[in-house]
Amino acid sequence: MTSAAQLPLAMVGPQEVARVARVRGDADLRQHLAELGFVEGSEVKVVSRAAGDVIVSVKGARLALNRSMANRITVTL
Repeated sequence: MTSAAQLPLAMVGPQEVARVARVRGDADLRQHLAELGFVEGSEVKVVSRAAGDVIVSVKGARLALNRSMANRITVTL
């Protein structure tokens, strides 16, 4: 078991790199986020952040997530 702190992706600061620990939500939402690259262990870099909304780089793609979606993705720093 890892001792790294877990927090929602919405709280990660700009230019920080995190690893996806867990994705919460119904099966369809989890599947959709997995197809975008948000799978356990994948690396995510926050490009910018404003009021909880984030622009992230994951698996070579840049994606924008609103606060609600970013709060469903738990990451470790």
